[in-house]
Amino acid sequence: MTYKTILLVVGISQLEDDLRAAADLCASEGAHLSVLVSKIATLPPMGDLAAISAAWIDSRDGDMEQLRQSVREAREILGSAGLSYDVVGRYSETMRLGQDVGERAWYADVTLVGTSLRVDDLLRRGVIEGALFYSARPVLLAANLRSVTLEPKNVLLAWNSTIESARAARESLDMMQNAEGVHLVLVDPKTKNGEEPGADVATYLAPHGVKVAVDQLASAGRRVEEVLAQHARDTSADLTVIGAYGHSRIRERVFGGATKSMIDAPMLPVLMVRAGCI
Repeated sequence: MTYKTILLVVGISQLEDDLRAAADLCASEGAHLSVLVSKIATLPPMGDLAAISAAWIDSRDGDMEQLRQSVREAREILGSAGLSYDVVGRYSETMRLGQDVGERAWYADVTLVGTSLRVDDLLRRGVIEGALFYSARPVLLAANLRSVTLEPKNVLLAWNSTIESARAARESLDMMQNAEGVHLVLVDPKTKNGEEPGADVATYLAPHGVKVAVDQLASAGRRVEEVLAQHARDTSADLTVIGAYGHSRIRERVFGGATKSMIDAPMLPVLMVRAGCI
């Protein structure tokens, strides 16, 4: 899939760097940039009802004015960028955040998440999970959006014979076709990966013009995400592609997992894809 509409989600502060990096990315690709400025709504405190009403209304009014100002700021920044764009703001209740992001992501090819959301971990996680679970679109994460490219030279494709990794492979096919090399990585491959682990998906990718090498790696007691991160460095990968949430979100949060680690601390740009909406 060629990415022609890119959704960037930012918070109400520290958004300029993400905006300018996303604008440059879209300009280089001839893509439309859609920006969602997101803010989680202030919940009413417990206490005297009359006092709550006044304080809560004042707090929400202040939040919404900040949101409107951030939307204006984003439009001013992008107005001189010379590209096609749109900017909207959403003041979302906590339970509605994921759906609001997901519904916006329906109309984009990929959702981009950079550094702006790092100032609010609850918002960042809600945005990422909302895009993954409510839109069935991929999410592209990066610690620095200046490092993001839609034309990577070296790609690491994490493979574990699940529907999530299969969708990730299909979603990133265009980028892998144009890459100089793709490392298909299996960590501690098991019998479900076939008699020759990785051979089946390599056979699928090769006719598409993907220059694929299968790398079977032993974890040697390390976590899967650590093995993937090290191999990405060893192969000079500029993009990691991974199927997201092969386990439930609750299990990932309690016990950890590759998805959680990639979300918390992406070492390089990571394209995440989930199998479908909830």
